Amino acid sequence: MNFRQGSRDEPEINLIPFIDVLLVVLIFLMLSTTYSKFTELQIKLPLADAEQQRDYPKEVIVAVSSDGRYVINRVAVDGRSIDAVGEALIKASKAGKDSVVVISADASASHQSVITVMEAARRVGLTQITFATQSAAQSGARR
Repeated sequence: MNFRQGSRDEPEINLIPFIDVLLVVLIFLMLSTTYSKFTELQIKLPLADAEQQRDYPKEVIVAVSSDGRYVINRVAVDGRSIDAVGEALIKASKAGKDSVVVISADASASHQSVITVMEAARRVGLTQITFATQSAAQSGARR
């Protein structure tokens, strides 16, 4: 039997591992959180006030109508599939992989129509894509 009256040390709580775990959880939450912006405003995306348009010597102009038809370099595309648009892009890109695809979509064209053009360009290896817009002054003059 132990009848000694020794001094008892108070247990210490080590906070450093606790802080480490909290920081890891905080970093995980910050990286995995998606920041969504919900807006109730009606906007028209094709309008933009931009500098003078650049002149692309190797450009392939793709026009997308509001009903989903495609015209590439003033030649209508037969069909609305990704493969049909891709074949037309190959024929129109005279500079090969260095060609720049300029998507000129109607303001009321569906999002899927524009994505179809982008996917077709990616599949045929055309990686330089830009969008044509008109300035607000030009759109007011046409009304």
